[in-house]
Amino acid sequence: MSTEELTAQLPAPKPLSPRECALFLDLDGTLAPIAARPQDVRPDPRRTSIVERLVEALGGRVAVVTGRTLADADRILEGRVPAVAAVHGLVRRDGAGVLHEHPPHPRLQEAAEALRDFARRDSGLIVEDKGLSVALHFRLARSVADAARARARKIAVETGLALQDGDMVEELRTPGPTKADSVRAFMAEAPFRGATPIFLGDDATDEDGFAAARALGGAGILVGGPRPTRARFRLPGVEGTLSWLESAL
Repeated sequence: MSTEELTAQLPAPKPLSPRECALFLDLDGTLAPIAARPQDVRPDPRRTSIVERLVEALGGRVAVVTGRTLADADRILEGRVPAVAAVHGLVRRDGAGVLHEHPPHPRLQEAAEALRDFARRDSGLIVEDKGLSVALHFRLARSVADAARARARKIAVETGLALQDGDMVEELRTPGPTKADSVRAFMAEAPFRGATPIFLGDDATDEDGFAAARALGGAGILVGGPRPTRARFRLPGVEGTLSWLESAL
């Protein structure tokens, strides 16, 4: 039996227990559908209501852990989640509102310019500068996907930036804290300390978050189709995530 077939057999998670759990939620592909362009993901009344009520029900033990910038996460969630780890963990706003930010890599802007130069070959390529990382999106330029991946890998080697693989995106990020580090940092602080961590995410960038949650006595929940994963449970997609979260409220 293949790994994908085994993953397909992962059970759905049990109903959420607000008194015991701490929730760590990816954004794109988990709380919000993936869009062709990052800027096309907008606030949604149902999603905003769910996260707002979750923060209250769990006593603040809800954190969004995303590759997006902090400003973008706040825009999409309408500022309803105080605790956010952004840019894959390089920026973290803790439950008390204190901001922790890793300094940018000195060659980041050089890498950004190299990606912009590459992006001139196809109008569907999008370069997103996040301040501490730069992402090359090729969902609208699938014919050059292999070339985009190769170019990002080459720039990473040349500059010393970390390469972050994603769903139709390659991201060059400042080496530093990860999503796993963010989970561990939140869990060492109030109000998360002592709770059982549950991490929901959809792609390879969330795997270290699954591992961190499991190491701390919790579990990962894969959102979407079957694939190799460290998660112990699976939900079918964004709608499944929202329905599962909503059922606890």
